[in-house]
Amino acid sequence: MYFNNRLVLDINFIRGNQGVLDKALISRNKEPIEKELFKRGDVYKKLVTEQQSLFEERNLTASEFEKVKREGKDTDELSKKAGLLKEKLEVINAQLSIAKESLEEILCSIPNIPSDECPVGIDETANVEIRRVGIPRVFDFVPLEHYEIGEKLGMMDFKNSAKMAGSRFVLLFSKIAKLERSLAQFMLDIHTKENGYTEVYVPLLLNNESMFGVGQLPKFADDLFKTTVGSYLIPTAEASLTNIHSNSVLLEEELPLRYTAYTPCFRSEAGSAGKDTKGMLRQHQFGKVELVSISHPERAIEEHERMTDCAEGILRRLDLPFRTVVLSTGDMGFASEKTYDIEVWLPGQNMYREISSCSRCSTFQARRLNTKFKNSRTKKNEYVHTLNGSGLAVGRTVIAILENNYNSDGSVSIPTALVPYFGEEKIESRE
Repeated sequence: MYFNNRLVLDINFIRGNQGVLDKALISRNKEPIEKELFKRGDVYKKLVTEQQSLFEERNLTASEFEKVKREGKDTDELSKKAGLLKEKLEVINAQLSIAKESLEEILCSIPNIPSDECPVGIDETANVEIRRVGIPRVFDFVPLEHYEIGEKLGMMDFKNSAKMAGSRFVLLFSKIAKLERSLAQFMLDIHTKENGYTEVYVPLLLNNESMFGVGQLPKFADDLFKTTVGSYLIPTAEASLTNIHSNSVLLEEELPLRYTAYTPCFRSEAGSAGKDTKGMLRQHQFGKVELVSISHPERAIEEHERMTDCAEGILRRLDLPFRTVVLSTGDMGFASEKTYDIEVWLPGQNMYREISSCSRCSTFQARRLNTKFKNSRTKKNEYVHTLNGSGLAVGRTVIAILENNYNSDGSVSIPTALVPYFGEEKIESRE
């Protein structure tokens, strides 16, 4: 379903750089697969060669048959030969189909190769903090978690949302619903007016090919919501935005292309049972402002730093303490070669929690999507580099504002930069 000839090029790269893939996989806590990959690749290549040889022999036999027939000579031997060739082709085609599926399976399982810039480690414990901004507030009372604040205000309802939709959904009312909407508008305005991103309204349903292109399929099939018509609800607007230029050749002077979108996102959270079950931290549906860049390969590192700064800038304006970490090889995403996580301080939990991930994906997605640009120097069509980041997760920003700005009188102060969007300086109990 997912196989295409562009992926075969990866085998050629791996053959020419033997050991690189296995080393990368080991750093990602995966088993080495080069030996098995080469084995399956050799079987596939051998069968393709045999198939081509049989096609050529069949065509020659057909031409000879027509010639002999025109000359009025006996064609029985040629007919028998054509029949045998047909049988052989049927066998080869069946074997090739199996070999192709086998090769596809292993190719689609290969994650991106981590950059040498990434710390090597088995999980998040090996992540490296690179900066910390802001000083967490010292409370003169015990800080509350966001869901306690929301319920005290009468503006956050998990009971009725569970009744109508199941667990991990929420109903937001009145000023907290307005806070979510105001934050989304605030973020979009900053990213479009100041950071150079173009706002896009995107499809929330994507097909198999589009999801494969960004690395969601087949790896994360269990984390997606699949519809009865075979399409998928997007887990992030990254999937839609990065697909804009699939099967395209861009002009070099067009790069970088920067896009942003605010969308609901949908995730089944498969395998996360028991994690963050209370409140809004891990929901099946949540809002997010996404950033995507399509970059020239030589400027992708610079673009990554810029994107991360754009995401951090939202937190700076909202005066929310945060820290930025570079993820270890064992903690980074499937399509990423390097990822920065931005973690906001949540006093109710007394810890930093992720509010944005900004990832550089090199050519990983571009190869799958067949997105290229015309290199003015080499005169060749080459793969672009893709980048994506949350700018920010809106629901988690709501959480951060509620917890960091909660007052002893039960109200919540609105960050100064957000007041023009929200229209008030505080959230007080629901009337």
